[in-house]
Amino acid sequence: MTTSGEAKQEVAYAITTTIRRIDAIRVALPLIKPMLMAGVRIETAQNVLVRIEASDGTVGWGETTSAPTMSGELSVGIVAAVEHLAPLLVGQELRHHAALAKRCLCAMHGNGGAKSAIDMALLDLVGRRASVSVVDLLGGAMRENVLPMWLLGNPSVDIDLAEAAAKRDDGFRFFKLKVGVKPLAEEIETALQFRRELGETVVLCADANMGFDLSRAQQFISQVGDVELLFLEQPVRANDLRGMQALAAIGNVPICADEGIAGAPDVLMHDRMRAMNGINLKLLKVGGPRAAMRVTALSEALGLSITVAGKIAESSISSASTLAVACAAPNVDWGLNLTHLYLAEDLVRTPLAMSDGTFACLHGIGNGVEVDETRVERYRVE
Repeated sequence: MTTSGEAKQEVAYAITTTIRRIDAIRVALPLIKPMLMAGVRIETAQNVLVRIEASDGTVGWGETTSAPTMSGELSVGIVAAVEHLAPLLVGQELRHHAALAKRCLCAMHGNGGAKSAIDMALLDLVGRRASVSVVDLLGGAMRENVLPMWLLGNPSVDIDLAEAAAKRDDGFRFFKLKVGVKPLAEEIETALQFRRELGETVVLCADANMGFDLSRAQQFISQVGDVELLFLEQPVRANDLRGMQALAAIGNVPICADEGIAGAPDVLMHDRMRAMNGINLKLLKVGGPRAAMRVTALSEALGLSITVAGKIAESSISSASTLAVACAAPNVDWGLNLTHLYLAEDLVRTPLAMSDGTFACLHGIGNGVEVDETRVERYRVE
């Protein structure tokens, strides 16, 4: 039995609403400080926003970022891909959103970031049109709070330790160490020192971003057992599954695949080779929140761990969708990395904020954040 309010909502959503317009908007967002990722120094986030407008004026937003070393996409290419996919959507009825998202997913090879931003915007638009949250559109919340991590990657261990201490005071209890960029002995000692300085209650993991060769990765793993790292992320090149297999076999530190995972087939291949213990799930790699949920279901069936993350650095638009997936996924035992935290300025009126050391599930309408279009114009790149 439905209430009168629910009946009104169902009637309102049943009214035919079509997609009127799709815009791809390039922005350059300033970071709080530069970061080194996969050997590339990043000073601004080169992102693309997708704005989808319905025939009744309702607007949904999505976002992705340039990731040439991960997805192969540059911001200009993302814009071109969105423009290529737009005719599949414009004029179509919004109630067919799931079929439209699948159509985009299958319409061109690769371009996971462009597809992800479109899927985010569609979900946000449908949520606003039907007055439900994105997490409910993904099947509902499996958890109300997710533990976030803070990425450390400063030039010296002293600066890293000082930053970690400050962030611990802010409520963070989970830190990711950047490895694979400094002399090996220094990185091993840094990991050991972090455990000594921060104590046993803090969770630590490490990310090499493919920065190790097999020999150095083996040495690192064999000497950091006392650190009790939750996982070591993508220690060797993405296509080196034999190397990943050898490292996972050591058993000293769980191995997380990141750059090597672009969808369910990669998860299956890694699992068959026993080349990892879990995955870093990024929406831009797999093609959006809905595709991500399918990957999480597969990972749960295979007994794999999951960490859900954004790419450095997306605004709260993308982080809201990433958080929704982390709350709706069946298993997220390796935490969450929301990257809007590394931006000097966000694109929404009220950026996502941590409370009591966790990020809470967003149960508002759509993705739960309100875009400030004046800020979008401020950082727009023509």
